[in-house]
Amino acid sequence: MIYFQPDKQIFVGEIRGILFDWAGTIVDFGCMAPAQVFAEIFRSVGIDVTEAEARGPMGQAKIDHIRSMLSYPRIQELWVARFGRASTELDVEDLYETFLPLQKRILGEHSDVIPGVIDAIQWCRSRGIAVGSTTGYTRALMDVVQPIVEEAGLVTDCIVCSDEVAAGRPAPWQVFRAAESLGIFPMQELLVIDDSIAGIQAGQHAGCWTAAVAATGNAMGLSQKDFDALPEAQKRADCERIAKSFLEAGADIVLDSVADLPVLFSRS
Repeated sequence: MIYFQPDKQIFVGEIRGILFDWAGTIVDFGCMAPAQVFAEIFRSVGIDVTEAEARGPMGQAKIDHIRSMLSYPRIQELWVARFGRASTELDVEDLYETFLPLQKRILGEHSDVIPGVIDAIQWCRSRGIAVGSTTGYTRALMDVVQPIVEEAGLVTDCIVCSDEVAAGRPAPWQVFRAAESLGIFPMQELLVIDDSIAGIQAGQHAGCWTAAVAATGNAMGLSQKDFDALPEAQKRADCERIAKSFLEAGADIVLDSVADLPVLFSRS
């Protein structure tokens, strides 16, 4: 399914480039790898977080994600109870140092390309649409993911990582850097596709069209196996609920999956 912002005309025929997010958008159905690691690093210091808390800041640079989690009142209360003091920036950095090697180890298990993505990207390329990408992962983390997905046939024209700009999402700097790499301007000729609010906001702040994905990403939060096992009526209801939340957050379009791109562009 494809959902549109009410009363807003979308000129997808004018799009010359697409910027894809990675986890939850084109790889790692359900955005499982980051969510698993964020829960685990807090567990390593004696604090159990909920899946919703682990997933809440998804899309941000990973150190910002940790910082955001520590700002949640419940987690901060648990931190004070555990350590007798409020968390500090040094604690953020310590957790991040724990995060990086653990995420590297887990990434190999969660870098499968989401079904339909490669065909959709090839379809876009065949029509002269440039294909770039941005990610909340650092370059060191993408160095793990990239060879895995390239062997499977997934290649983008550029990858801008969160540690290669002054600030990660929702700041627009990654989008601007990717637009420069692709040679596309004005920004309205770019479509940013992401599975997180932070990623959609980055696209908005850069002046791009934005599209969220409902079924494959962090908001659904299910592995492909678990999603496929849902009754069709529940799949549809959950996707509609997620689409509504993204449209309320300002996304111009919501797709079930990147695999729906050919259908979207056929409407132009």
